Amino acid sequence: MKASRIAAAGAAAGITVLALSAPAFAHVTVQPEGTAAKGGYAVVDFKVPNERDDASTTKLEVTFPTDHPLASVMPEPMPGWKIEVTKSKLDKPLELHGEKITEAVTKVTWTADGKGIEPGYFEKFPLSVGQLPEDTDQLVFKALQTYSNKEVVRWIEVPQKGQEEPDNPAPVLELSASEGGHHGSAADEDSDAESAEKASAHTAASDSASSDGTDTTARVLGIVGIVIGAAGVAYGVLAGRRRTTT
Repeated sequence: MKASRIAAAGAAAGITVLALSAPAFAHVTVQPEGTAAKGGYAVVDFKVPNERDDASTTKLEVTFPTDHPLASVMPEPMPGWKIEVTKSKLDKPLELHGEKITEAVTKVTWTADGKGIEPGYFEKFPLSVGQLPEDTDQLVFKALQTYSNKEVVRWIEVPQKGQEEPDNPAPVLELSASEGGHHGSAADEDSDAESAEKASAHTAASDSASSDGTDTTARVLGIVGIVIGAAGVAYGVLAGRRRTTT
């Protein structure tokens, strides 16, 4: 009886965990590829899972924050999707690399040319964005997900710290501290990439050298062990013969 009760309790707990985690998985979210540092540039992915069993996701609309407009937004071409970038005039012009920007991207729309995201699948929608603001820790993007049956799910509720997550939370991009005080220029990005590549090569070389050294040491110790073992066997045989002769 105790075993049955424990099994039932475990099953109930498992179902509860799945019920709580499933909605989180089904949300439209945004994550950077690498880091999204304040004052810099980043590539971000909007992850869109299909949460319907009888319809495909055929359209995604992402609205950009107007309180922290981004002057540069470039989508990556995606087979099977038509992409539309909408720009609007800014109430207050931005200054970027010494130039005044009077308009910024306010919405990006992806519309499926074919089947879209079918049931049981998800897709990532990448964007290159910048210059990221330095006076906030996060950016909130409101999104609309349209299905082939004309249903529209509005991911527009802004999560609040200290409160439960809303049913339809908007995608939130968390910003990290600025890196080295630079502002993510193209030269800085190339330099960072080159430095990262050199560091990776140096680490690989070090690991290879360390691995070679370890292998050599292991082989030497192995040979020494074999020699000592053989000597011990030989000594045992000779000692046995001497005892027999005596």
